[in-house]
Amino acid sequence: MANIKSQKKRILTNEKSRLRNNAYKSELKTLVRRVDEAVASADKETAQDALRTVSRKLDKAVSKGVLHKNNAANKKSGLAKRVGAL
Repeated sequence: MANIKSQKKRILTNEKSRLRNNAYKSELKTLVRRVDEAVASADKETAQDALRTVSRKLDKAVSKGVLHKNNAANKKSGLAKRVGAL
């Protein structure tokens, strides 16, 4: 356990952001799964709508520091490739 007051405060803020990040990542996984389900059922309209939603959320996650920008770009690229193949 830390002895320094500022480090104790930092531990508390790190825990808050960790919980917030986990919630955000969980939501992203759900949205990605929706895109995959739409692709699996060959429903192009639903897949495109879901892709648009998840792309916005991924960009938002990058701006909030939840994901690295390259990580989000790779996810978006892979999803767009799968939707485009329909």
